[in-house]
Amino acid sequence: MSLHTWWLFLATVFVVCAIPGPNMLLIMSHGAQYGMRRTSATMGGCLSALVLMLAVSAAGLGVFLQAWPTMFNVLRFIGAAYLVYLGVKAWRSPVSESGAGASEAMAEALAPRAGRSPGALFRNGFLVASSNPKAILFAAALLPQFIDASRPTLPQFGVLVATFAVCEVSWYLVYAGFGTRIGATLKSQRVAKAFNRVTGSVFVGFGAMMALIRQ
Repeated sequence: MSLHTWWLFLATVFVVCAIPGPNMLLIMSHGAQYGMRRTSATMGGCLSALVLMLAVSAAGLGVFLQAWPTMFNVLRFIGAAYLVYLGVKAWRSPVSESGAGASEAMAEALAPRAGRSPGALFRNGFLVASSNPKAILFAAALLPQFIDASRPTLPQFGVLVATFAVCEVSWYLVYAGFGTRIGATLKSQRVAKAFNRVTGSVFVGFGAMMALIRQ
């Protein structure tokens, strides 16, 4: 892989990672709830799922999903249902009269069983990031374009994945940082309720788009 190719990949991935999606919304909301330090567990879960998807695509399973649209659609609908579930839970989560903020409400919505443990936040991030099988197909379509077939593949794959991880984490920090800044405003009951409604609606929207968009 030439330096020019790597720069092109870096620019492409930097822009792609910046686009708001379920991962970034989750990280921003967790940043508002738990602060930057605890949200690092959510970031770890999201990144682990995405790196796993990159590895899966490198193994050729992305092509397998393209060849078997029924399996792809099953995974797509499962992911869509999970995102809609998160959205409904966020929308319906109560806000205390004391205006304790959306942190309690969103904690119930996005991690209803496991509370606030790092393991629960990691799992939440992993499930949201892995809920979209299109990420596998995206990786399968993107990575081969930047790999020089005349050179060893594994080292190039390692460089591309490391570059992707740095860009992704950089944007995680931006979104989590924004979340921590708005966290204080969620002490208002009205603002907390609006925050729940907006994030819930966006999650439902992501789920609906995933269900409606064909492969």
